Formats: sequence, C-alpha cells, structure tokens
Amino acid sequence: MNFLRGVMGGQSAGPQHTEAETIQKLCDRVASSTLLDDRRNAVRALKSLSKKYRLEVGIQAMEHLIHVLQTDRSDSEIIGYALDTLYNIISNEEEEEVDDVEEENSTRQSEDLGSQFTEIFIKQQENVTLLLSLLEEFDFHVRWPGVKLLTSLLKQLGPQVQQIILVSPMGVSRLMDLLADSREVIRNDGVLLLQALTRSNGAIQKIVAFENAFERLLDIISEEGNSDGGIVVEDCLILLQNLLKNNNSNQNFFKEGSYIQRMKPWFEVGDENSGWSAQKVTNLHLMLQLVRVLVSPTNPPGATSSCQKAMFQCGLLQQLCTILMATGVPADILTETINTVSEVIRGCQVNQDYFASVNAPSNPPRPAIVVLLMSMVNERQPFVLRCAVLYCFQCFLYKNQKGQGEIVSTLLPSTIDATGNSVSAGQLLCGGLFSTDSLSNWCAAVALAHALQENATQKEQLLRVQLATSIGNPPVSLLQQCTNILSQGDKIDRRGSKIQTRVGLLMLLCTWLSNCPIAVTHFLHNSANVPFLTGQIAENLGEEEQLVQGLCALLLGISIYFNDNSLESYMKEKLKQLIEKRIGKENFIEKLGFISKHELYSRASQKPQPNFPSPEYMIFDHEFTKLVKELEGVITKAIYKSSEEDKKEEEVKKTLEQHDNIVTHYKNMIREQDLQLEELRQQVSTLKCQNEQLQTAVTQQVSQIQQHKDQYNLLKIQLGKDNQHQGSYSEGAQMNGIQPEEIGRLREEIEELKRNQELLQSQLTEKDSMIENMKSSQTSGTNEQSSAIVSARDSEQVAELKQELATLKSQLNSQSVEITKLQTEKQELLQKTEAFAKSVEVQGETETIIATKTTDVEGRLSALLQETKELKNEIKALSEERTAIKEQLDSSNSTIAILQTEKDKLELEITDSKKEQDDLLVLLADQDQKILSLKNKLKDLGHPVEEEDELESGDQEDEDDESEDPGKDLDHI
Repeated sequence: MNFLRGVMGGQSAGPQHTEAETIQKLCDRVASSTLLDDRRNAVRALKSLSKKYRLEVGIQAMEHLIHVLQTDRSDSEIIGYALDTLYNIISNEEEEEVDDVEEENSTRQSEDLGSQFTEIFIKQQENVTLLLSLLEEFDFHVRWPGVKLLTSLLKQLGPQVQQIILVSPMGVSRLMDLLADSREVIRNDGVLLLQALTRSNGAIQKIVAFENAFERLLDIISEEGNSDGGIVVEDCLILLQNLLKNNNSNQNFFKEGSYIQRMKPWFEVGDENSGWSAQKVTNLHLMLQLVRVLVSPTNPPGATSSCQKAMFQCGLLQQLCTILMATGVPADILTETINTVSEVIRGCQVNQDYFASVNAPSNPPRPAIVVLLMSMVNERQPFVLRCAVLYCFQCFLYKNQKGQGEIVSTLLPSTIDATGNSVSAGQLLCGGLFSTDSLSNWCAAVALAHALQENATQKEQLLRVQLATSIGNPPVSLLQQCTNILSQGDKIDRRGSKIQTRVGLLMLLCTWLSNCPIAVTHFLHNSANVPFLTGQIAENLGEEEQLVQGLCALLLGISIYFNDNSLESYMKEKLKQLIEKRIGKENFIEKLGFISKHELYSRASQKPQPNFPSPEYMIFDHEFTKLVKELEGVITKAIYKSSEEDKKEEEVKKTLEQHDNIVTHYKNMIREQDLQLEELRQQVSTLKCQNEQLQTAVTQQVSQIQQHKDQYNLLKIQLGKDNQHQGSYSEGAQMNGIQPEEIGRLREEIEELKRNQELLQSQLTEKDSMIENMKSSQTSGTNEQSSAIVSARDSEQVAELKQELATLKSQLNSQSVEITKLQTEKQELLQKTEAFAKSVEVQGETETIIATKTTDVEGRLSALLQETKELKNEIKALSEERTAIKEQLDSSNSTIAILQTEKDKLELEITDSKKEQDDLLVLLADQDQKILSLKNKLKDLGHPVEEEDELESGDQEDEDDESEDPGKDLDHI
C-alpha cells in the first residue's frame, strides 16, 4: 500500500484534490453505512470512477470492495458492482485512446499497476476462494463480472493463481460448469478463462480433461458450424491445444474416448466457390495444428502410432488428402495440410501405403507424390510450400522400405516409360538434382538420400541407374554424375547459395556410401574422386568453405571405414597413408569436426521437420545429423589405427564370423530338434484324444445297458401287477397243449444264456490276468523318470478298465439273478395250472360255465404269450449288447498295446535327442572357450570388444538350457 501511495504521489498528472476526497468519502460510506442502498450507491460510484482514476480507487477501495463481497452476498446488484470495480482496477484494458507518443508509457504503467493490484488481491488466498464461490451464483450480474475478474487475475499472475485454484476444493469443477451455461456470453468468456487456467500447467490440464471438457468443447465447435464458425470456435480450438499439447495422459484419453472420429467433419470444406474467410482460414489452421499435436514425432511412439491408425480408420486421413488435392485452397492452409498429412503417415505402414495410392484429379490421373515433387523442384513455388513437400516426402519414406523400393525403381532402366507421356518420381528427383537452382539441387539430393536411408538393397540398386548426358556420348552412372557436378564446384552458374548444391550432393554421397562396401568400391573406381577430396580438404579456404571441407573429410572417412579392400590401389592402408602425407591426421580430424561445430547443425538435429526461415539456412538434414553423430567417432578411430591392428582386426572379425556361422548352424540344429519334439508331443496328444474317445464310447455302452435294465424292470413290474389282478382267472386257465411247450423253450433259452454268461466270465478272468501281467511288467521295467510316469498313467488306465469290467460283471450277475427269478416264477405258474386242472375235474362244473371261463382264460393266455415273446426279444437284445461290450473290450486292449509300443518309441527318441544335445553342448562349450581367448587377444591388442559379443555367448547358453527343457517336458508326459 505504501509503495502504491508513493507511486500515486509521484505522478505528474494526478487527479485533483476533489476527486481524491470524493473517492475517500465513497470508501467511508461503503465501510460505515448501515443501509444497503447507500452502500450500493457508493460502490456504483466507485465503479464509474475506477476506469479514469484506477490507481486511487485501487489503493483506497480494494479492501472495502473485498469486504462487500464477503458480507453482502445476498444482494446480487452490489456484488456485481464490486466485481466490476475490481475488474477495472486489475485489468490492463484501456478504454480511452491515447496519443502515439504516450501509448508505450501508459501501457507499461498499466501493466505494472495490474500486476501489483493482482498481487495484493491474491496475497490472501481466501479472496480467490471467495471469487470461486461467487461463480456458483446463477445471476448474470454476478457470474459474468466474476468470470472476467478471474480471467484478468490469471493473465496478470497466472502460475500463482493456478496454484491457489488447484488447492481449492472443487475449484476447477466450478469453473467447468461455465461451459454448460445457456448464456453464450458467459460460456464464451468461460472458454477464455479456461484458456488462461490451463496454460502451462499439466495438473490442471488433466483435471479439466477428466471433467468432460473434450465432450463439451467438441459440442460447442459442432454447434457453431465447425470450420465455418466464428471466433468462439477459435477459442475452443486454442483451449483444446492447451489440453493436449505435450500432455500424453490427455492425448491417450482423447484417443480412447473416440474423439478423433469427431474431428473428421472439421475438414469437410464443401464447395470451392463458398469462399475462404479470414476466420475460416484461422479455424482450419488451428484444426490442422490440433491433428499434428496428436501425431507429433516428439510424442511417445506408441501413442503416435495408435492415433495414426485411428485417423486412418475413421477416414480423417482420406479427408486431409482430399483437401491436399483440391483446388482453390489458400497457400497457408495447403502448406499446413501437407505438414499434417506428413506426420499422420510418418512411420505408419498402413497410412503410407494409402498415401501412395492417392491420385490427383487430373487427366490422366497422377500420383499425389509426383504432383507434390513437381511443386518441390519448381523454383516459382513459395519456399515454405517446398519445405512442406520435402517433409512430406521424407515422412512417406520414413521406415518404409517398400516405398523406398518403389521410388528407386522409377529410376531403373526397366521401369522408365519410353514414350515419355508420364513423369515419374525418380525423373523429377534427377531433374531437380541437376537443375540450375541450388535449392532444387539440395531438396532433390536430400529426398533421394531418404530413399536410401537404412536400406542397403536400394543403395546397390541405385548403382544401376544410367543417365544420358548428351547426344552421342555414352550414358553415365548417377554416382559418376554426382561426383562430376561436385568437382565442377562454382564453375556452373546457379541461382541461390554457392555451397548449397555441393552440401546436398555430399550429404547424398555420404548416405549412399555408408554401410555399403559395393558403393564405396564404385566410388573409388573413379580415379579422380580421391584426389579431388584430398585437394578440397588440404586447401585453406574461408569460413563458408569449411563446411564443404568437413563433408569431404566425412566422405573420405566413409570410403576408408567401409572399404572392403577389393581395389589394390585404394585399400584402407594406402588411403590412410595418403591422408597422412597430403593432409595430416590431426588436420583431417579437425576438418571433420567442422560439421558438428557449424551453427546450423544443432538446429537441424532438434526436429525432423525442415523448418527454415529462408533458403540460406537450408544446409543440414535431420537424418544426416544422426549419421554424422554415428560415424564421426568411428572414423576418427579408424584413421589412427595402424596396418597391423587393421589386419589383426580383420582376422579376428573373420574368425568371429566363422564362429558365428558355427553357432548359428548349431542353433538351427537345435531348432529342428525342437520342432521334432513338438511333433512327437502332438502325436502323444492325438493318442490321448483317441483314448479319451474310446473311454467315452465305453461309458455310452454302459449307459445303454443301464437303460435296457430299467426297461426290463418296468416290464417286470407291469407283469406282476397283471398277475395280481387276474389271480383267480389265471389259476383256472387251461393250457390246451401250448403253455408247456413255451415253458420248455424258455428253459432252453435260459440255459443258453447261462452258458454265454459262463463264457463271458471266463474271458473276463483271462483279461484280468493279462492286465495284471502288463501292469507288473510295466512297473518293473525301467528306472528312468519318463517311462515311470508313462507306465503309471498306463496302470491308471488299466485300473479304470478293470473297474469298468467289474461293473459289467456285476451287471451280468444281476441279470443272471433276474433270469433265475423268472424261471422260478414260471415253474410256480406251471404247478398252479396243474393243481387247478385237478380241482376242476373233481368239482364237475357245467359245460356252459367251463366254456365261458375257457374263452376268458384263452384270451388272457394269449396276452401272456405275447408278453413272453417280448421278454424273449429283450433277452436277445441284452445278449447282443454283451457281445458288443466284448468287442469293445478287445479294441481297448489293442489300443493299450498300441500305446505301449508308441511309448517305447518315444523313450528311444528321447534318449537319442538327449545324447545329441549333450554332444552339442560340448561343442558349444569348446567354441565359447575359443571365442573368449580371441576376445582376450583383442583386449590385449587394445581393440574394444562390444558387449553384444559377450551377450551372444550368454544367449547361446540360455538357448541350450531351453533346448533341454522340451525333453524334460516330454518325460513328464
């Protein structure tokens, strides 16, 4: 307060004495008046004075206004006046216009006052909490000025206010309710408030995102008309960028919530004649930037890949390609669309394949890649657009060996269109590489280098490319033509930078020759190349030429390091001697270091996108900086090595390669054995399945026998009931010469059934003895773990079969008991009929009564005969079932024998495989000892041994251990 009063007293043009007294009287009235109307009028007066006399009102009235907010919350009008007054004091917005001379000073004063008053207000954190509670009021005169005041506080001292809101209970949730307000003014200002709140604060960004901010913001954008909307859409897009940029958690939440699919309607631009307003261009630009935030190369690779796939699946990439090939699109939108498509397809094979299939709407249709390359090599196109096309081409080829092969194939003689009706991508790159525009030379060289990046096959294929220089002269290889242009230097008149063409060609040659000894041999085969490089490196040139010298040193170092000594005149040792004589090793290493020390090197190494302010800054490529970082130290070591060390290193490499070949051979053998073991396991599993099927068949047979038994019991019960009901009539029935014959037949059948039963019992005893013999032979057979386990399982199966046979025997015994019961019952019936016949003769009944009874008895007798026939059929069916069970037992015994033979085969194969594995382990141990001795020799010679070599032996031992495990697993079967 004292500081502000001092500032007030030091002002040259302060308020008059009457205004200061008026403000003081109004403050006293606010503080001391008991009537609400008086306080309300005083606060209204302070509001009217606060814009013109901002400093005085702030110094004298701020404390009283805060007190009003605390005590008079019941009156929305006075709260609104107090919030408006505080907003006028803290905000830096000036209502009155000032002269140009005084504008800068007034702006500085205004910013100082705003930050100072904000600091005073938030010194008591309860004031911010009080303001958050006031935002819950639905009254427009309270909520709107409260939103503006809090936004102004965040603009003045954002981090401090953010921290207070973050620790306030439900602070962020209260602010999120503003987006659901039906009054557009409050909703729109709420968006601005959330913009200031979420700026550079990851914790608040996460809270806002999980408070359903994405859903609400996307609804507002859709309601406002997407890209055709007004400034509200712009504010929502800025807020979405704040929530998603550099926030992996929110990006994942945005993708998992299927919000990427809702972005597709944004890019439906409609008819080209509808016009492009300035607001629409701004909105679409922000929308494209939002897509790039989700697929930025700086994001984690997994998150970027998932977003790329989602954009392809929902059709967003297709919509962007439609804008890319459309007509009438503004240049800045087209440039940003190219950059967006670039990052959507970067490193994603599916998206890259789709982009390769996109055609421009021309007659005849041309691939989009060709159309874009035509713009890149056209010097009339804007520089920013050409950079965007180069970035798109680089992203298309990034980790895309298929696309690299397609680009290189357009340069090969077999694929070039002889008619010349269509222009290929390779022809455009060659045209740009040899044009008189230095920027086209650089872009084409970098694009062609990306077609060779980490692809040795295409580096060798590009050596086949032949160029026709002029009529009558023989064709020249592309490699030779590049070195020819490089040696000409500034002799050719070119537009643009002097060194840009040479830098581009040198980067292309370095990328081409690295990790490709065949290309190095072709390069050294031209006798003029090495003298040119040594001459360039040895000269003392200006600062502009130092970069070219460094790149020449890098190219010569690559020719040494990746040299396979196939040319006697340019072997490694001879090239090193040449460097030592003409350049000097120290001088060579110093020139090589010029590359990484260049001021533009570090800038290019930061981001993959070629984003340069002007063509003069386009010197280095991002991927080339990685190559320099990888090779600089390796080349330095190679230069200082002696010939003896090189020879020893070559010998060690050869021996290591031989050992590696042996190890790989044994690895392949072990893999083959593993496959064989896997096949044997599958055979065992199939045999198990067959055994289970047989067991299920036996259980089905048992269930069928049980069903027949139940049917037999039912028939027996029914027969007993009929005998009880017909008691007296059955006793007096006459046999008429039929019943004794049937009874005899039944007796014969019962005898046959008994004989069959005895045969079955004898067979069962034989099977039991066989099973016992097998069990004893198997248990006393072998001492190995695998055979013991298999015999145990066989014994279990045999025990199960014995149980099943025992159940069958019990069933047969029960059936025999039932048959004997039937036999006794029939004998009793026979005795009763004979006794009844005697009693009938004694009594001498009348013939009429006997006739009627005889007819009744005959009917009942016929029914009994029918039932006996049915019983005979049932008995026959039971005998057939017994024979089937017998056959089933025979088949099960045969399967047991088959399983036994298979088990013996498996045991033999396991023992053979174990012997082979033991032999392999002995051989591998010998090889490991030899490798360790060779490594020790290398260490003694000063050669650094890589950790991968050591890990290889560890991996070999792990694989040997794993190769023994399948045998152990097989033993457990």
